[in-house]
Amino acid sequence: MFLENTFKGQIALVTGGGSGIGYTIAEKLLHLGAIVWIASRKQDRIDKALAELSKIGEVYGTTLDIREPEQAEAIAAQIKDKHGHLDILINNAGGQFPSAAENISYNGFKAVVTNNLIGTFYVTKVMAQTFFIPQKKGTIVNIIANIYKGFPGMAHTGAARAGVDNLTKSLAIEWTRFNIRVNAIAPGIIASSGMEQYPEEFKKNMSASIPNRRLGTTEEVAWPTLFLASPMASYINGETLYVDAGNRLWGDMWQYMS
Repeated sequence: MFLENTFKGQIALVTGGGSGIGYTIAEKLLHLGAIVWIASRKQDRIDKALAELSKIGEVYGTTLDIREPEQAEAIAAQIKDKHGHLDILINNAGGQFPSAAENISYNGFKAVVTNNLIGTFYVTKVMAQTFFIPQKKGTIVNIIANIYKGFPGMAHTGAARAGVDNLTKSLAIEWTRFNIRVNAIAPGIIASSGMEQYPEEFKKNMSASIPNRRLGTTEEVAWPTLFLASPMASYINGETLYVDAGNRLWGDMWQYMS
C-alpha cells in the first residue's frame, strides 16, 4: 500500500513516541522515509527508543511534558533550528488510570484533562503557529480512545478524549484555509505499554468484550495513522477513524471494570 518513499523529505513529530503506539508509529514513519522526532516525559524511554530507531533512519528525541507550555515551545524551536519546517504532527502523548467515577478525585480528574485535552491543544497550537500556518501546509493526527459509547470506568479520560475528538473537527474546518488537515484515530483495547499500569483483573478478560476475541496490536493502530497522515488521505479531514475491531458496536467493557 505504501511506497518506500511515501514520507521522504518530511519531518514528523510523534509525542509519546518513546514506547507503545507512538514508538510503532515512529518506526513505520522512518521505514517510509520520514525524518522523525520522538518526545516523551521520560529520558530513559527516549534513550532506549533512539537506540533502536536510529538503526532505521534519521531520528531525534527530546523530553516533553505536554502539560508544560514552555516545553512545547522549546521542541518547536529545536525542530525549526534543525530543519526549518515540520510536516506531520502525531499527538499520541497522554495518560489515564482506570477508576469508577465516584472514586476520581478533583486533582485526578484535572490532571487527566490537563494532560489529554489541554496539553494536546497547546502542542497543536504551537506547531501550527510555528510551522503549519506560515508554510500553508501540514497534517495532524490525534490519537484518542474508544469513546463511542462513553467511557465508563474512565470518565475522566473519556471526557478529555471527547474534547480532542471535537477539537479535531473544529480545527479541521478552521485551518482548512491554511491547507492543514486534522484527523483522529480512536484505538480500541491495544496490547501495548499503555496497559502496564492497569490491574491484572482489569486486563485478564478484556478480550471477551471484543468481537474477534483478541486485543489489537500497535501495528494495527500505526498503519491507519500513517494512512491519514499520507497523501492517500488528502481529501479526508475532520474524521475520527475507530480502530477497535468493532468493539464500539458490540462489547461491554464496563463489566470488567466495575
